[in-house]
Amino acid sequence: MLDETCNSMPLDPLNPQSLAFWVRIGVTILCGGIIGMERQLRGKPAGIRTCTLICFGTYIFVALAAALDTRTLDPSRVLGQVVTGIGFIGAGVIMSKEGLVKGVTSAAVIWVLAGIGAAIGLDRLELAIAFTAVTVGVLVGVEFFERTFLKLRRGVHGRVLPAEETPEEEDSPRVLDQE
Repeated sequence: MLDETCNSMPLDPLNPQSLAFWVRIGVTILCGGIIGMERQLRGKPAGIRTCTLICFGTYIFVALAAALDTRTLDPSRVLGQVVTGIGFIGAGVIMSKEGLVKGVTSAAVIWVLAGIGAAIGLDRLELAIAFTAVTVGVLVGVEFFERTFLKLRRGVHGRVLPAEETPEEEDSPRVLDQE
């Protein structure tokens, strides 16, 4: 429905004077911002600004590539380069400390954000909104299950605090989120 509304407008989605342009910018900010809010509320490395800018940056490159003359240029190469570049950004948030790897979920979120930005750049606005809802659903849903079923936080998915850091009123050791 949203795609049909924007696509039926005879306005250029790359023209800042058109409504189609601003709708796409708004969807980009909304999608990146919602995922960034979830990450920032949990204190994760990629927050609102980072998530919004990753989504927006990918949108820019893909929308510009989609506007290229396909008779002489291949816009899909831009998408391939975005995927590679985002991989490097994601790798930058992964850290290893004391044998524990942290930031893998944040790196995966960065990759998903690029996909959402690409969907918007290819005028698939409803798809981008659906991807955003699924992403937040996975992040919040898995957190809910991990809190409900502490066994899900064992091994590489959690760390048991030493006895001196464990609250005395608890019978079992406290487990911390390791991302």
